[in-house]
Amino acid sequence: PVLIDAYSGLGDAKGVGKALDTLKELNSGTSVMARAGQVYRDRGWREDAASKLMDAAALAEGSAEKAACLYRVGELAWERGEPKEALRYYDAALRSDPDHHPSLAGKGRALAALGRTSEALRSYQSALVRQPAPEYALALGELYESLRLTPAARAQYDVLRARVKQEGVNGVNDERILGLFEADHGDADEAVDRLRAEFKRHGSPEAADALGWALHRAGEDEEALKYATRATDKGPRIAAFSYHRGEIERDLERYGAARRHIGEALLLNPYFSPLLAPKAREALDSLGDPPEGGPAEMYAANPPEPPTPPPTTSRPAPKPTAPRSGTSTSKQS
Repeated sequence: PVLIDAYSGLGDAKGVGKALDTLKELNSGTSVMARAGQVYRDRGWREDAASKLMDAAALAEGSAEKAACLYRVGELAWERGEPKEALRYYDAALRSDPDHHPSLAGKGRALAALGRTSEALRSYQSALVRQPAPEYALALGELYESLRLTPAARAQYDVLRARVKQEGVNGVNDERILGLFEADHGDADEAVDRLRAEFKRHGSPEAADALGWALHRAGEDEEALKYATRATDKGPRIAAFSYHRGEIERDLERYGAARRHIGEALLLNPYFSPLLAPKAREALDSLGDPPEGGPAEMYAANPPEPPTPPPTTSRPAPKPTAPRSGTSTSKQS
């Protein structure tokens, strides 16, 4: 399992596959099923991932192990844009282990998507009490910001900075979370510096997405697109990855690709972020519908003009002829 985590952090899909095969040869318990489910999710095999994780949850003996598996199934539902289904699994996980803080944070996210903001805030706050993780502080801060509760949002961002500093002393690496925070709410250039170093250490799709977004926020869109493309092509199907790539393409005036990827983000999960999902909808509206006639690259730059048909001349209607004398216009009986 440690090797799987290490290869995942490096973005080495082949290494992950080999380590998982070895793990399956050594054991076949619920922990192996859960690990396989997570690997399948990272590959984008959602149905296989859900099947493995549901089997692991059904066979789990300990409450903590069961909660972890149910939480993962909830995450799959969330990533499919199904907050009600996700909430059902988060609640099931919390019935198994009431202190499972990832499920509390996931529940807060799902409740916010369903418009139950007061409950969402309480759930996030409960998660932070149990584990003051920087990602929970960032999520809660952005929810406050979406509700225009700016002082409360700033307080959570301060918690994030303090927690990252404290965990850094203890050897915990939160550079990706801090980099994403700085890109959206702080110093984009500092975010680029942090995330360049992070990507060298951990070339995962998550690190590539974060670096690409920071470069975009710093105005380096050409380079940003390289990392955003890597994240969407080699990573799991995450709405935020598609949105980030689409916004970079929009700034590069690649409107067809931007329309496709921003639309994909909203199709994957219309609720993926309380701050960015509304911006995605605005961006898609501004892009409008694709032009008629198909992609521009299918046509020549200067197509020949169609030949002009010759002018048509109208002939005068024939004049009626008078009947000859001695004849009748009526039919004789």
